[in-house]
Amino acid sequence: MAEVSFAKQIELLKLGAGETFHGEGILAVTKALLQSGVTYVGGYQGAPVSHLLDVMVEARDLMGELGVNVQACTNEASAAAMLGASIMYPVRGAVTWKSIVGTNVAADALSNLSSPGVMGGALIVVGEDYGEGASVIQERTHAFAMKSAMWLMDPRPNLPTIVRMVEKGFQLSEASNAPVIMELRIRACHLRGTFVASDNVRPRISGRDLQQQPADFLYDRLAHPPVTYRHEKLKYEVRMPAARQFIVDHGLNELFDGKHRNVGLVVQGGLYNTLIRALQEMGLADSYGETDVPILALNVVYPLVPDEIVRFATGRDAIVVIEEGQPEYIEHEVGTILRRADCNTTLHGKDVLPMVGEYTSEMLVAGLLKVFSRHMPQLDLSGAQAFAASVDGVRRDAAQALAGPLPPRPPGFCIGCPERPVFAALKLAERDVGKVHVSADIGCHALATFEPFSFGNSILGYGMSLASSAGVQGFSAKRPVAIMGDGGFWHNGLLSGVTSSLLNKGDQILVIMKNGYTSATGTQDVISTPTSASRQAAEGLSTTANELTIEKTLKGMGVQWMRTVHNYNVGSVRDTLLDAMKTPYGGLKVIIAEGECQLERQRRLRPIRAKKLAGGERVVRERYGVDEDTCTGDHSCIRLSGCPTLTVKPSSDPLKTDPVAHVTNGCVGCGLCGANAHAATLCPSFFRAEIVSNPTWFDRAKAGARRMLTRVG
Repeated sequence: MAEVSFAKQIELLKLGAGETFHGEGILAVTKALLQSGVTYVGGYQGAPVSHLLDVMVEARDLMGELGVNVQACTNEASAAAMLGASIMYPVRGAVTWKSIVGTNVAADALSNLSSPGVMGGALIVVGEDYGEGASVIQERTHAFAMKSAMWLMDPRPNLPTIVRMVEKGFQLSEASNAPVIMELRIRACHLRGTFVASDNVRPRISGRDLQQQPADFLYDRLAHPPVTYRHEKLKYEVRMPAARQFIVDHGLNELFDGKHRNVGLVVQGGLYNTLIRALQEMGLADSYGETDVPILALNVVYPLVPDEIVRFATGRDAIVVIEEGQPEYIEHEVGTILRRADCNTTLHGKDVLPMVGEYTSEMLVAGLLKVFSRHMPQLDLSGAQAFAASVDGVRRDAAQALAGPLPPRPPGFCIGCPERPVFAALKLAERDVGKVHVSADIGCHALATFEPFSFGNSILGYGMSLASSAGVQGFSAKRPVAIMGDGGFWHNGLLSGVTSSLLNKGDQILVIMKNGYTSATGTQDVISTPTSASRQAAEGLSTTANELTIEKTLKGMGVQWMRTVHNYNVGSVRDTLLDAMKTPYGGLKVIIAEGECQLERQRRLRPIRAKKLAGGERVVRERYGVDEDTCTGDHSCIRLSGCPTLTVKPSSDPLKTDPVAHVTNGCVGCGLCGANAHAATLCPSFFRAEIVSNPTWFDRAKAGARRMLTRVG
């Protein structure tokens, strides 16, 4: 179950030949996989490609009709390992994840896949999360493709091209017996457009048409010495030439000619739209993408085809390689190709364009102005120069109007998030024991690295917090605390952290946020997600016998010190943390902080509440508030909570000059503010109210009696 329903989008996957598809880029990829006769699909969720797997998981009926095996994998390594099916069988397989972090996790399996190569087509769709909109470290997939000799596609961002590259990606893989990676940027995944659909292809070997006998044993198809030495020769003496020939024969890279032939632009396919926009601003392209400057759009960025590059460069004064990020792999390779061909065309790239960061049209205009001014002096570039100056002017005017930089607005926990009270409890525990080392982790709980909590001395990877704290425990006077979500626990933390700690008798503290889902990637289910029956519970997670998967797993592995706490009971969480910090027990101490993801809880309860209201049934909703007559204006409650609904407002008392605390109508009634006030012995200004819709006669009578008893004067 993901955070978005794809019921309508699934219907688009059923379109047949000649019908028009209209939708998002990543959904077009899903449709293209089915049109390509894919036999199996696996993956691990992560922006911007989560929807590919989410849609297929939701479209089980359609997948069953075609015989497609869909696996929601526990991590990227397990997804990559699925591609081993294409080593020995003529079946097409596709997997997906967020790169570069997902590719790093999958690295071992991918290396062992690329060595023997594949018989059936193997396509890896990665979300290239690079640039200012990224949520991960700033690295590119390109280096991984180069070192493992896997071909890398970077399709031009329009739906017909993306769909064609998916279909050709499988063919390229089969023609060269090598896995193919297709990287899709955020904008490519979410752009909307149309393409003419084809019929879905039922694979020849599938869940409906079973392979009756396993493949014959062939030792040279294994990634194992001594045949791995032969694999290395095959990669570069057989597979790469075959790939280059296929790229040329099928025109995978695109040439857009222009009238100004003395300068050419070589661009990654994924940056094509940005380049066209920059040329439009310079008056060198129109709104339909017709360009005056020749462009070679590389839909396949590795391997490059030397003859194609030399042919494009020959006879020109200069070419510009437009390659986002560093190192400049493509520029280096183009430079080597030109030098070996004794082609003296001037090569520009990172000498005129930024070395790092996402390329915007403004950046490209500034860089191309330098090239065009030098090599095409006949052009009237006054409009482009005016545009570049206007961009700088807008920035100056904005800075002057704002009288300084905008205040930072870091992301924060959702309203009512069950993880916020755990960090509030940790702040309270530190009042007793002092500062402790906290190993943070990938996930929603990483938002605690921002104020008002500022917890986290390291983030090393998904589920790696406990393994990270192992290095600290050997020299720290205080036990380190590792924070991990249930998604991270099943992804990597169980093996890399828990088993290692038990093996080495680590004196560590692990806090597992058991919110029931892989919330950071879209609330997909994990093995410990509560069952449908328990989801009907209004509060927290069910703790029925068949759902204590994390606890049972840890107990079976030998964890002896384990406590389960309810997140919203801040005092209890604080006391449990202090117990773990002070206990004489020297082994691994695990605290399971249980509280259902508030987003999922609200998604479940709102339709129920709306149905009851429509039917005239009694509905009670809790919310909290602050008595401003009691509030002192100290605001310790805000510094301990960070809840977006707990804010300040001017006091109605003229004798109080400081603003008072205030709870907005966005409150979901989680009770954290009151629990914090109680646990920290703050002022008693918080109150809990029940809002009753469709009240009964008894509710009205109680309300009337209370008004009479509390009447003043």
